[in-house]
Amino acid sequence: MFKGSNVALITPFKNNKLDEESYIKLIHFHMENGTNGLVPAGTTGESPTLNHDEHQRVIDLCIRECKGKIPVIAGTGSNSTEEAISLTSHAEKAGANGALIVTPYYNKPTQEGLYQHYKAINDSVGIPIIIYNIPSRCVIDMSVDTMARLFELKNIAGVKDATGDLNRLDETIKKLGPEFIQLTGEDGLAYKFNKRGGVGIISVTANIAPKLCSDMQKYSKSDSDNELKEAERIDQILQPLHKSLFIESNPAPVKYAAKLLGLCDDEIRLPLVKIKKETEAEVKKALSSAKLIS
Repeated sequence: MFKGSNVALITPFKNNKLDEESYIKLIHFHMENGTNGLVPAGTTGESPTLNHDEHQRVIDLCIRECKGKIPVIAGTGSNSTEEAISLTSHAEKAGANGALIVTPYYNKPTQEGLYQHYKAINDSVGIPIIIYNIPSRCVIDMSVDTMARLFELKNIAGVKDATGDLNRLDETIKKLGPEFIQLTGEDGLAYKFNKRGGVGIISVTANIAPKLCSDMQKYSKSDSDNELKEAERIDQILQPLHKSLFIESNPAPVKYAAKLLGLCDDEIRLPLVKIKKETEAEVKKALSSAKLIS
């Protein structure tokens, strides 16, 4: 169910409130441009600064607008196990197809603590859970052995791997097999990740280049030499865009890009701020290079 180009949806704001009109427009923009799945209320959706009502509303709207046409993987992670259970339970009741749950940040649990955190969530819900392993933001790194233990549980379905280490992909396939869903969280590695056995991505860049990203994903898993070459060609087009969107903290650059494309405003919540003029120039240059703006 979870493969290809899944978009880590930005959350549009207007006057520091959720801009529902722009958010709904974004959802339909993705459904019209080949996106394989949507991930509301993740880090790119500024989940750390959404209050609980907003967090739930963002998920509810996404599920409502998708109408089952593409899967919704709701961001429901927290460094509080109780809070993660509450958010995941809400997403399940709302009709989410799965939940993306980040490793507990700041607390620095041991591998056993990580196991028990995810087991508690697993035991409380009935939808597939994608582990989000991102050591650069959370400090901790879930080991392949811990994932193997978790995969024995009924709802643990896969991982969004943002380690940036392609060898980790190989190790995980070797230990857990191909049934364990492996999605990358690194846009710049998407093509290589799929070539080595991954099945897709949860992408930042796809917010503003959904057709290019979904085509690259589709062709990268083809048996046709011509389509594989096309995947590589698209990947090269996207590389400058990937780089530009991470010059400053995500999602400030991608929100600016979305503004240039007329998708939503670039308003962002503190402690994040709008990008610098120099970064704006780099984002514009990358968008132009990918022929997304003239």
